[in-house]
Amino acid sequence: MWLSALVHDPLTRIIAQIIAIILVSRVLGLLTRRVSQPMVIAEITAGILLGPSLLGWLSPDTAGVLFEKGSLGTLQVVSQVGLVLFMFLIGLELDPKLLRGRAHTSVAISHASIVVPFGLGAGLAWWLYPRLSDPSVPFAAFTLFLGAAMSITAFPVLARILSERRLLRSRVGTIAIACAAVDDVTAWCILAFVVAVARATGLAAAATTTALALAYIAVMFGVIRPLLQRLASRVSESGGLSQNAVAVVMLLLFGSAWMTELIGIHALFGAFLLGAVLPKEGGFAHALADKLEDLVLVVLLPLFFAFSGVRTELGLLDSATDWLICGAIILAASIGKFGASALAARFTGLSWRESGALGILMNTRGLMELIVLNIGLDLGVISPTLFAMMVVMALVTTFVTSPVLEWVYPQSLLERDALAAAPEPADLVPVAPPYRVLVCVASGRSGPGLVTLAGALQGRGDGNGAIEALHLLRANDRASFILEQEHDDGNDNGLRPLLDRAHHLGLRVRPTRFVSGEPAHDIARVAEVKRADLVLMGWHRPVVSQTMLGGIVHDVMKGAGGAVGVFVDRGLDAPRRVLVPYRGSPNDRAALGLAARLMTHAGSEITVLAMRGANLAAGGGDPLEQALAEAFGADPGRVARLQCDADNVVAAVLEESGRGYDLVVVGVGRDWGLEQRLVGLQPERLMHESPTSLLVVRGAGPSAV
Repeated sequence: MWLSALVHDPLTRIIAQIIAIILVSRVLGLLTRRVSQPMVIAEITAGILLGPSLLGWLSPDTAGVLFEKGSLGTLQVVSQVGLVLFMFLIGLELDPKLLRGRAHTSVAISHASIVVPFGLGAGLAWWLYPRLSDPSVPFAAFTLFLGAAMSITAFPVLARILSERRLLRSRVGTIAIACAAVDDVTAWCILAFVVAVARATGLAAAATTTALALAYIAVMFGVIRPLLQRLASRVSESGGLSQNAVAVVMLLLFGSAWMTELIGIHALFGAFLLGAVLPKEGGFAHALADKLEDLVLVVLLPLFFAFSGVRTELGLLDSATDWLICGAIILAASIGKFGASALAARFTGLSWRESGALGILMNTRGLMELIVLNIGLDLGVISPTLFAMMVVMALVTTFVTSPVLEWVYPQSLLERDALAAAPEPADLVPVAPPYRVLVCVASGRSGPGLVTLAGALQGRGDGNGAIEALHLLRANDRASFILEQEHDDGNDNGLRPLLDRAHHLGLRVRPTRFVSGEPAHDIARVAEVKRADLVLMGWHRPVVSQTMLGGIVHDVMKGAGGAVGVFVDRGLDAPRRVLVPYRGSPNDRAALGLAARLMTHAGSEITVLAMRGANLAAGGGDPLEQALAEAFGADPGRVARLQCDADNVVAAVLEESGRGYDLVVVGVGRDWGLEQRLVGLQPERLMHESPTSLLVVRGAGPSAV
């Protein structure tokens, strides 16, 4: 076979395995993202597809060469190193601040979601032991392990789902993530005890292992944690994470994993414990995660899924009875987690909708379940058949989380609750219908110019309230610190320059920020919830050949109900002199309306450059004069008027804009070489070559599109 010639030694075989695993995982990840599923679904599925359940069935020769039995030991060792690093990252996520103000509620719900599933798992063990367990396995170890496996909640998958659905700032999200944190700590302590019992040769040995484990935990908190705090302080003072600091942490990490393995409670517990005790303040933990996370999540962790998939033989479930047992396991796991969490949440004061959503979230298992199952299979506590059933349970409970959550807590209701929750500043009492501007900040450098223009358009002292500032974080597959990004106060690199300029100008800004996989849709929905009259977007990219009004800008202009402005900042300080090119289109009239606001609220001098032949669709008299009267009211005479007969209107605008203007306000339209395009190439000379700042406007309403 041709593949045998390519994987003729251990090195080429492990390289081929890594390539196949990453490739299949990433391709499936593209598909699962389309159905709103977390990446872990793709990775678990990829592992199963590469195992005997599919590849071994379709092409036994290929599977036999690629995942030759003698090579699985190497794959297992490498994947275990990846798991040690991953569990360290999970420990880094556990911040005591998560429990601030909700410790009682979180502990009550979390413990209910552990005790009830554990009890159901123990009851199920009584039924399954004679059917699926080897007689040599102690019944106590089998029962304890099955109960622990039923009690797990996947903290990283839960954090990912919460961030994608923008639930982290909601009451459900904050309680769910705190419950998952408590659940993780409790479940891993239970699992450590179960492993100690399974490995021990008697009651005395189990008691010794438990005592050593408690002593080790005390050393970690009493000795290692203060050392790490001093190391974190030195890193903070030096202003960066050095390789020596990383080396110290790695030595402590693998040393901790080694010690817990020697004690008898598994190496993964030591890695998790070191991450949990490492200080979270000062950015030390965050910097460590940045160093490790991509390598662990993209390369090493998929190896674990593939190794799990090779061990998952769905063909072992070859009878209706086997699938009936598998269904009973899924049912018991779901009832235990969902029912206990939802009822406990209801008793602590949450609504039925919130309680149901919390129960669904806590039923997420995913990766953590697979880790527990592999430990059980390695220890011989569970059989390969039961392992396959439990893997199916982990897949099903994780897969149904997103769709069922959407049914119980719809995205539209979530957006309304999350975005409308922030109250208006108490000292602002509107005396007239407010003019609301939503500023969308893509990067820090675009923020100051955007808020300067927004303040000039919205004005102060007339009850308009705060400027809404929206910063969307790009959705990615990273598991760590999405939570931290969601819970900060908005003073990050994206919004900080905007907030500083707003403070300097005396403007009130209300920031909103969250992770978004669909920026255009989210901008339009936020504008709807905030009742924005104008969506103001910045353009900060370098000059390129691709259309500047395409992509996300095009989608926002198409989907937003109010007016949309795209601001090209050439160093705007204040819009003192403003030029408005005009040919009579609805978007040109929208540009006149914004210019009128600049005259009223910022004292701008307005000059209209009318192209001869400009035509207003309806109305008598001079079309330009009628448009000016509509925009500027009873005194349009304050507006300077210029006319141009040039054949090339763009050249005429460029020439006039170079005569001392601060801002050009122009409507979207072919006349100016500015068209909304989803994709494609076009010159857009006006946006590229304008010597002054430019505001491109699409008016409100269908007629403006």
